Amino acid sequence: MSMQRRIAVRGIVVLDGKLLCFRLKPYRNVEQSTHWSTPGGGIDDGEAIIPALEREMIEETGIPANVGRLLYVQQYNFKGQENLEFFFEITNAKDYLNIDLSKTTHGETEIAEFGFIDPSDQKVLPEFLQTVKFDEANFSTPQVFNYL
Repeated sequence: MSMQRRIAVRGIVVLDGKLLCFRLKPYRNVEQSTHWSTPGGGIDDGEAIIPALEREMIEETGIPANVGRLLYVQQYNFKGQENLEFFFEITNAKDYLNIDLSKTTHGETEIAEFGFIDPSDQKVLPEFLQTVKFDEANFSTPQVFNYL
């Protein structure tokens, strides 16, 4: 029997060495999150990867994303489901200083808290983001993390 696969996209928005992250409210089958995560979400069937990220960024922040380089790929198993996530640089970081969740389609429903945080002193998932020094990082080639 094959494992189901969920494919997701995430935006890496960095400003002054800090990372834009969200903490989720409880909704659908999701519990209140105790950790921070980057904006993004699942790709719809037949949807292309970059338009999926652009859609997710609008849904959660109300702000159009300028999608840059692919920075990370993460593959992991969670509760018997394979998850494959693509993390892209968002190049218009300053635009995200003025997020208004009331102007989003999903933000008020899904997001409890957001902001630019230092991932080295917060619980951010995936964990590899807690070790990146974003003001010093060299993103010449994407890094791949496989936890299957």
